[in-house]
Amino acid sequence: MGDYCTAEQDGNLLIVTINRPERMNALHPPGNAEMADIFDDFQSNPDLWVAIITGEGERAFCAGNDLRYQAEGGDRSAAPTTGFGGITSRWDLNKPIIAAVNGVAMGGGFEIALACDLIIASDNARFALPEPKVGLAALAGGVHRLPRQIGLNRAMSMMLTARHVPAAEGVELGFVNEVVPQDQLMDRAREWAQMILECSPMSIRATKEAAMQGFEHGGIRAAYEGRYDAVASLFKSEDYIEGPLAFSEKRSPNWTGR
Repeated sequence: MGDYCTAEQDGNLLIVTINRPERMNALHPPGNAEMADIFDDFQSNPDLWVAIITGEGERAFCAGNDLRYQAEGGDRSAAPTTGFGGITSRWDLNKPIIAAVNGVAMGGGFEIALACDLIIASDNARFALPEPKVGLAALAGGVHRLPRQIGLNRAMSMMLTARHVPAAEGVELGFVNEVVPQDQLMDRAREWAQMILECSPMSIRATKEAAMQGFEHGGIRAAYEGRYDAVASLFKSEDYIEGPLAFSEKRSPNWTGR
C-alpha cells in the first residue's frame, strides 16, 4: 500500500491501482515515482508475468497530469526517467500490461493506457488527449503511439481537436480491445490476463519484444532478421523444452518463466 497507488500480487499477476480518487486519479511527480518503483519491481521480479493497471473508484482511470499540483508550485523533482505512470518511457519492458480503464482516461492517463498492450474499457470510459486546450501537448508518448496504433488521420482527428472519445468509438478506431459493463471490468481484465498466463511467459516476452522492437526497423525483412534478447532467452529456457514435452504427453504445461 503506497500513498498514491496500491499493488496486489495474485500468483503471477500484479494488479496496480492508481489511488487518488479525490483528484480523479491524476498523477503528480511523487505519484509517478511511486508507480515507477512498482514497475521496477514488476520488471525485475521473475515471479511476476502480467500486470493490470486500473484506477480507484468509478469516475476515472487517470485524469492525467495533476495540473492543480503543478499550478500550486508542487515539488516536481521526483519525476521518474521511466515516464508518466512509470511506464510511458520504459522502453525495455517485455512483460505484458493490461489497462482496465474505468471512467476517464485523459492526457497522461490515456498515454498510460496507450503504453499498455491491451485496453479493456468500461462502458463509461472516455479517452482524450486534451493538452492543446491548456497550452500543452501529449509528449509522454501519446502523439507517437496513437498514430501507430490507429493510423495518422484517425489519430489527428483526436489530437488536433482534443475531443473526448467514448469507449465504443475507441473500439471502432482500434485502440480499445473490448468494452464491458463497469461492474464486469476487472473480472474481464483478469480473464484476459489469465489467457496470457496460460502461455509460456518466455514466449510472451519474446513475442512482445520482437513486435515492439521490430518497429525500429524500416521494413519487414530487417525486422525479421533482427536480433532480440528475449528470443535468445526463449531458446535457452526450460519453457522451450516443457512446451513440446507437455504437448506430446497430452497434459498442461508447467511454465517456469525461466
